[in-house]
Amino acid sequence: PVSDMQDAPDIEPELSSGAMKLRRKKLDNLPWDHTGRHPGNPYFWKIILIMIGIGLRYIFRTSHYEKIPDFKGGRVLCSMHNNGLVDPATLVRSQDRRIISMGRHDLMTMPLIGWFTRRMGSQPVIRKSEIEKGVSDVEYARKINDRTLLTMTNCIASGYNALAMPEGKSHEDSHLHRFKTGPMRFVLNAASIAKHRGLPNPALQPVGLHFRCYHWFRTDIFVEFQEPIPVLAPEVSGAPERLSSGIWEEPPTDQVHNLRDTLFSSLSEVTPASPDWETYRAWHLIGHIKANNSNSQLKSFKDEVLAAREVRDAMLDGQTTKVLMSPAVEAAQILNDNQLDGRALTGIRLDSKIAWTKAAIGIFLMILMSPITLPSTGIQAFLAWYFGDRTDEGIDARTTYHFLAAMFSPILFWLPMALVTAFLMHPPSLLSIVTAMLILLVIHISNLVFLFGYDCWSDFSTSRRRAKLASSDRGKRLEELISDLKTNLNLL
Repeated sequence: PVSDMQDAPDIEPELSSGAMKLRRKKLDNLPWDHTGRHPGNPYFWKIILIMIGIGLRYIFRTSHYEKIPDFKGGRVLCSMHNNGLVDPATLVRSQDRRIISMGRHDLMTMPLIGWFTRRMGSQPVIRKSEIEKGVSDVEYARKINDRTLLTMTNCIASGYNALAMPEGKSHEDSHLHRFKTGPMRFVLNAASIAKHRGLPNPALQPVGLHFRCYHWFRTDIFVEFQEPIPVLAPEVSGAPERLSSGIWEEPPTDQVHNLRDTLFSSLSEVTPASPDWETYRAWHLIGHIKANNSNSQLKSFKDEVLAAREVRDAMLDGQTTKVLMSPAVEAAQILNDNQLDGRALTGIRLDSKIAWTKAAIGIFLMILMSPITLPSTGIQAFLAWYFGDRTDEGIDARTTYHFLAAMFSPILFWLPMALVTAFLMHPPSLLSIVTAMLILLVIHISNLVFLFGYDCWSDFSTSRRRAKLASSDRGKRLEELISDLKTNLNLL
């Protein structure tokens, strides 16, 4: 596993067509603040939280969020980044403070999404790869980036939480990429400002974001937290005063690198930290076999993640790895090729029962809710699927389209439909407004019931694939491999 910063790959992101467009006028006029006040709209933030909640509720089948550890000062929430905009949205959902964030410059200036991110107070970043490709000159990029860093720094010092993806881009690997230094630099300067103003020290907050399959619709998610990493102010004479006056100053390089390495080590513990996804799936499978062997079947995705981590940490020597991993990787690959995983096993055998009851329930519920769900949400769901499967930003951006469609549906589709329907039923009045609100609620409940039906149908489809595999030659090979694994569990 990649557990050392120096071993992590340092791969610059492929630039999308949107990232190649620099809208200087909008960047210059974007709200920012160097006094510690949040540049976003506090009332709009509450609307954003509702929209994010709906979006995440629709794209995830099950969610488990651990409670964030108590801490008085501002925090920079950091996680692995392989699920596009879903990652920062999940971080927002996982904590209880108003967030200050930064991201790609095009996300702050593009139509619709940019309008919302600006009101959230998000700050733009012009990345090294964009400078190298000629999207921006060095001087303008430094001006925007320093302004962003100062805004983030002052907000964190004032006690707001921040989001930062230290890898600098979304990717598709099962291990961390090399960290950029931005989060470490602004949290160290935030510590200087906090000390100068007599405020609590800030901290870095490592967050584990775990997805059953990050690019699947209706996947499972588990969010966990490491202990916060408190950050002390560098001993640099006059730095707090200069920072407070709006002049960006780089903190000492050695402290930046030490903090970066500390964060990398802490965050590695709550990521897959495997050389590839095939290895990580094998760890999950061994975790299932081990639990089944002790009659304590893994009940939740959280249980599976923690069981896989135990297996990872137990792989202490090469002989253990060779004896267990060779059959485990092959077995996990057979399951994955059939869109299955360790949950398909009962003991060491495949469960061959077909869930006909779930098929009937799923079809009934989807047909029952379709007169409401399809007109209100069907078009945007289709577009999310279509563009998500054809994006030029990689498979890690796929669920971003699903999330955005679900998140913006209440504002762009449901609300106009509800208002028109309500005004046709009643003249414009308080009664028509109440009616519109009830229509919005009915649409949301209908969609949740429809999705439950979809999940039931998915379970039926999974049971058919499982039964088909059980009766095939590959299924017999799978059970042989599982038997071998069970015999060698004592090596762990």
